[in-house]
Amino acid sequence: MRSLAYALSLSSALLLTGVAQTQTSGSPELEACKATGLMALKEHSPSVKDIILDADSLIVSNTDTEVGDTPVRTIIMGEAYLERKGTGKSQHFLCLIGEKGKVLLTFFTKQ
Repeated sequence: MRSLAYALSLSSALLLTGVAQTQTSGSPELEACKATGLMALKEHSPSVKDIILDADSLIVSNTDTEVGDTPVRTIIMGEAYLERKGTGKSQHFLCLIGEKGKVLLTFFTKQ
């Protein structure tokens, strides 16, 4: 939990200090975050069928930083919808990607 709080504060700080921001949809990074997040969510809630990322809200930031000793190369934030029987309210979405495109963290939270 402590590392998650650190990651969230780090990502906020990076975005506020002018890290290059681009909005991208369909990128390999987004697909990796979506797939990893869906797999993790299905373990806890099998009713989740899909994750729908709101392309208009996504921010993809390339960075060269570390969380502890782990390199972080991309931070993705935005809004996501979890598809079950229907699609409810959006949730905040955060994904940290390390070296070689490895997903380090995928995090969803209700607003």
